[in-house]
Amino acid sequence: MNDLVIVRDQQAVTSSLQVAKTFGKQHKNVVQAIENKISTAENSALLKNMFVEGRYTASNGKSNPMYYMNRDGFAFIVMGFTGRKADNFKLQYIQAFNLMEKHVSQFQLPTTLPEALRLAADQAEQITIMQPKAEYTDKMLANPGLEATSVIAKNYGYSTREFNKLLHGLGIQYKQGKTWLLYAVYQDKGYTHVEPFPYKDSHGLEQVRNTMKWTQAGQKFLYDFLKLKGIVPKVEQIVQEA
Repeated sequence: MNDLVIVRDQQAVTSSLQVAKTFGKQHKNVVQAIENKISTAENSALLKNMFVEGRYTASNGKSNPMYYMNRDGFAFIVMGFTGRKADNFKLQYIQAFNLMEKHVSQFQLPTTLPEALRLAADQAEQITIMQPKAEYTDKMLANPGLEATSVIAKNYGYSTREFNKLLHGLGIQYKQGKTWLLYAVYQDKGYTHVEPFPYKDSHGLEQVRNTMKWTQAGQKFLYDFLKLKGIVPKVEQIVQEA
């Protein structure tokens, strides 16, 4: 999908070659469809900004015509392509256009004073939003030791019991006896370390049970995994609610 849309002249575009390849069409037929559309007097004025002619070198060394098209041009040409497979490709293209247009907008330089002021304000806002995340991850990764689940749970605003149940529900860990352990898919990745934990039972007798603690890699794994689920540390929750 990364090849569906490219940047050309600071605009997200695709090409007739890519459209033909993706939808299983003859390139000459895609070119013909474009030229039929833009050659008519009633369409030429409307479509002139959607298509730009280019050239490519075929495998036989011959230079042939092709077209670049923006989102509107793409939609205009492929709206007649039907079928479930075609619909899936259209959705992939829409996603690719969205991602590329977002990328282009982030790197376009302002041309007027209001645009420059807006860009500066947006950058300042982004720095403010990202700062809590940076502080949390920097502090987390700066600690070379093991971290108890209770401490991580507190950072997220959960009790230890609630947090353990959350990780169990997300398929990360299971309970064996009184010890939480990672499911097989997450074992042997260096995320946790199990060590003995001494305690006194209800009769006051000294007992020992295993307890699981999280390494730096494990804490980073939890942060990334939970972030994808919309679960973030309290410091980031405060910024999102503000």
